[in-house]
Amino acid sequence: MAAGAAEAAAAAAVVEVGSARQFEELLRLRAKSLLVVHFWAPWAPQCAQMNDVMAELAKEHPQVSFVKLEAEAVPEVSEKYEISSVPTFLFFKNSQKIDRLDGAHAPELTKKVQRHASSGSFPPSGNEQPKEDLNLRLKKLTHAAPCMLFMKGTPQEPRCGFSKQMVEILNKHNIQFSSFDIFSDEEVRQGLKTYSNWPTYPQLYVSGELIGGLDIIKELEASEELDTICPKAPKLEERLKVLTNKASVMLFMKGNKQEAKCGFSKQILEVLNSTGVEYETFDILEDEEVRQGLKAYSNWPTYPQLYVKGELVGGLDIVKELKENGELMPILKGEN
Repeated sequence: MAAGAAEAAAAAAVVEVGSARQFEELLRLRAKSLLVVHFWAPWAPQCAQMNDVMAELAKEHPQVSFVKLEAEAVPEVSEKYEISSVPTFLFFKNSQKIDRLDGAHAPELTKKVQRHASSGSFPPSGNEQPKEDLNLRLKKLTHAAPCMLFMKGTPQEPRCGFSKQMVEILNKHNIQFSSFDIFSDEEVRQGLKTYSNWPTYPQLYVSGELIGGLDIIKELEASEELDTICPKAPKLEERLKVLTNKASVMLFMKGNKQEAKCGFSKQILEVLNSTGVEYETFDILEDEEVRQGLKAYSNWPTYPQLYVKGELVGGLDIVKELKENGELMPILKGEN
């Protein structure tokens, strides 16, 4: 009995990984079970909260392996899986990544663990309900942006030749689109084929309606109809000008007011909050085009960046210096 209790306690524990080699070994050893990995940082309070959530989930799901990995301490693993913010959760089965969750969303983490732990199998009496839920989810996904591309991989890193060609065509025509990586969700990958009655990927949707795959997009390009069907992206410089002027005081940062995702962004929030001045934020982790483009636009290579009335004030060091000199408040109020 005592031995059984000890085994249960061990299974419920969250394993801490400190090296790439240890991580790869764990992937191999736990290949048969669901492996949930929390990429975290000790400076982020939301990560500590999610570690507590993981510990509770470990007790509820002893058959699932839970791991925490300090993202900045094991950069080779973080880079391999494109971890750009914390907390981020990756889900593995058979040593392969099957899902991902960015941010501190305890209910969503719980749902994903439950879904993947059950391997998508439902009792016979519940067969219809998940199908309805999937159709509703697919409808929301196809309407998630005016132009939605369901592809293998991401626009930055396509994982098949057809998806790569599709991205190149859309970018060539300056078409504004969002994308969904079908490798990240097997349920969506299979379900969308039935939902759209289209058996292959990539698939392009405009206003929730299927336009087609690569061959159809090539035909539309050849007939010059593509530009009339898909929404055009505003020129990047115009977009950045609008964004920097969106509020009198605009902060471009990693994360948002509620949840900073890097130490520098957290510090600048504390400084701004101490002034009592109203400001808005833009999360550069949500938009790679803005993240890279703003560096050239402002001639400032790092984040966070603070703007007042569309003009760059500077980063964390300059903001701290202005506060110490008593110059920050007049600048934020537009008096200087």
